[in-house]
Amino acid sequence: MLHLRLAWALAVLAAAPVVAFGAETRPNFIVIYADDLGYGDLGCYGHPMIRTPHLDRMAAEGMRFTQFYSAAEVCTPSRAALLTGRYPIRNGMCHSQFRVLRNNAAGGLPREEITLAELLKQRGYATGMVGKWHLGHLPEHLPPHHGFDDYFGMPYSNDMLPAPDAPKGREKFFAENPAYWRTPLIRGTNVIEAQPDQRFLTRRYTEEAVRFIRTHKNGPFFLYFAHTFPHVPLFASADFRGKSPAGFYGDVIEELDWSVGRVLDTVRAQGLAERTLVLFSSDNGPWLIFNHHGGSAGPLREGKGSTWEGGMRVPGIFWWPGRIPAGVVQREVAATLDVLPTFAKLAGAPLPTVTLDGVDISPLLFNTGRGERDAFFYYRGDVLFAARMGEWKAHFITRSGYGPDQPETHDPPLLFHLGEDLGERFNRAAEHPEVLERIARAVQRHRDTLEPVRSQLVETVATP
Repeated sequence: MLHLRLAWALAVLAAAPVVAFGAETRPNFIVIYADDLGYGDLGCYGHPMIRTPHLDRMAAEGMRFTQFYSAAEVCTPSRAALLTGRYPIRNGMCHSQFRVLRNNAAGGLPREEITLAELLKQRGYATGMVGKWHLGHLPEHLPPHHGFDDYFGMPYSNDMLPAPDAPKGREKFFAENPAYWRTPLIRGTNVIEAQPDQRFLTRRYTEEAVRFIRTHKNGPFFLYFAHTFPHVPLFASADFRGKSPAGFYGDVIEELDWSVGRVLDTVRAQGLAERTLVLFSSDNGPWLIFNHHGGSAGPLREGKGSTWEGGMRVPGIFWWPGRIPAGVVQREVAATLDVLPTFAKLAGAPLPTVTLDGVDISPLLFNTGRGERDAFFYYRGDVLFAARMGEWKAHFITRSGYGPDQPETHDPPLLFHLGEDLGERFNRAAEHPEVLERIARAVQRHRDTLEPVRSQLVETVATP
């Protein structure tokens, strides 16, 4: 695979003299990524109690997608897909049993994978990451080895390293005593705090993000800001704790909304709004097994860990004043897979010489055309569970996100019309065998592209 990286580097050099983008015209990019935020958790997506004025304003001034997808239903593979534009089945960040990297994992995102940060860095971008990484915690796997100039954050989920004396039973871990959690805080590749107080994490992340924007205001820059919350255990600062009418979960979301407001206010104050594209999204759906600490998928079925819509359809808000038309509700299908090819197009950067699963959605963002995606595929680990074409979605295998039930294989597949049946309740397979045939052909075309790269899958997860 290293020869592919070399080929891409040569393509960058070859393209550099002819690309007509100067530093003053290349846009800045900010991706704000929540952890386990549900489709129904924001005011602009219909939540009646959680107050999200900054995100609501972002949607009113930008474009809100109603069919925006993460490429996976849990943390590690979804983040790998965002940064590479490739399904995890291609980039090696999937595992049929564990599905996410644990705090004792030996591996990480393969070095030969070309990330969005590396791609933009070749075009003269300053690159920074703040927040949760979860693509390998050993020094050689951290963000500075994948194209990021700066990194400040946690290497994996905030529940993966409880203190030895933590009480048994996960519900008790929601106590306000942050001493039970020992997920380290890292700057660059060095641990700077072994046990940070997570009540102040959102605020500290936000301060780092604001500092990065101010430092690199002359641009161009790319900031990947990946929040730790609302992944459990939940924490909020004193300014927000106990303030939301939606309870503790609402407190956490409202502090995230405050953070988004601080970032956008900084962009405006630095005079960068008209040359900065900001995306807000989530890595997967809500962790429903934690009840009132687990968020909402709104009208969608199931949540995190499943390939039902609630597990992978997430908020997607794009903001770029003067370029993205204000107040548009975009109903075309798009995904985090599309971020890399879209940002590459806008930055004038050549694409990596590997198979990409994302497409350029700038015509959707600028309201100049329709989407190019033929189909979307729903993976759970390295197994294809479902596929979508147009408004039709076929489930080959189903199971709940978390629970005692075992996977159930369907022959013929279950078939739902997502336009008429957002909650995936009414199986239409018997009425539309021709739709199942079309989807089956799309799946076969997709699988044909996977055969040459199956050997790239690596053992990324050490047994906990």
